[in-house]
Amino acid sequence: MSRPSLKIGVVMDTIADLAYKKDTTLAMLWAAQDRGYSLYYMEQEDLFLNAGQAYARMSPLTVYRDPSHWYELGEADARPLAELDVVLMRKDPPVDVDFTNAVHLLGFAEREGVLVVNPTSALLTCNEKLFAQQFPQCCAPTLVASRADVLRTFHAEHGDVIFKPLDGMGGSGIFHIGPDGRNLGAVIEELTLRGRRQIMAQRYLPAIKDGDTRILLVEGEPVPFGLARIPSAGETRGNLAAGGRGVTRELTARDHWLVKQVQPMIREKGLMFVGLDVIGDYITEINVTSPTCVREIDDQRGTDIAGLLMDAIERRLA
Repeated sequence: MSRPSLKIGVVMDTIADLAYKKDTTLAMLWAAQDRGYSLYYMEQEDLFLNAGQAYARMSPLTVYRDPSHWYELGEADARPLAELDVVLMRKDPPVDVDFTNAVHLLGFAEREGVLVVNPTSALLTCNEKLFAQQFPQCCAPTLVASRADVLRTFHAEHGDVIFKPLDGMGGSGIFHIGPDGRNLGAVIEELTLRGRRQIMAQRYLPAIKDGDTRILLVEGEPVPFGLARIPSAGETRGNLAAGGRGVTRELTARDHWLVKQVQPMIREKGLMFVGLDVIGDYITEINVTSPTCVREIDDQRGTDIAGLLMDAIERRLA
């Protein structure tokens, strides 16, 4: 069966700085190029709006499976985003004002018929930590607040608590406060900017010792293997960026139950590529901005997750 000839743009962090061995965006670009799609590279700052039309300064991109030479960029020029069929929005958090402004600009391209993955409406409304709270039956006891007294009361009730910012990634800014409450005041003060910023507190889950498992969904369907990110000695964070070790495992019955709880809303919002973070029996986050762990699962299990995403994109465009 012949494949469509697609033009795919990618908005991402600087390609020269990506981690070749594990970068998920690179897997997507390989999969797209293998199908004969044309690739175009953009960074967030390259997007602009002129007379109500979305443009970007974009460079033709060629990617290689070569750790010493994984990309080549052609000459950049400014072109309407509507010339593309698809834009992969793969800029990593933090989800700050620059990120949201870029997503708003991509929304103009969406209105002109470009498929943005994930959809801009979802990127703007699905905060990765707060989105999961729409499924309280899937979550450990959780509080979001900025007031020190409210946060202290939650700690007093649960004793062993994780505190974290709402806009971080890779385990940054995560603190584990035990029953003795040591450094509780300093942590609350630091994370809330002295009561001016909302943060999240979650009951500590001892199951983290067995890993924080990333479950990837393509068009709401789970990949049958998750990546358990197991903390290094003395750590409470399983994130690979924080030194965790990634080991794949088959999804459990509980994992499939959790997926079924979120599937209807994932599909309703048109989310094509999502990462659930699961510790023990609970979802802790739903990642929609730039979910990762494709390369680790593919390498250990022989899957082709980026290929599944390209199949889904082709179906959407058909």
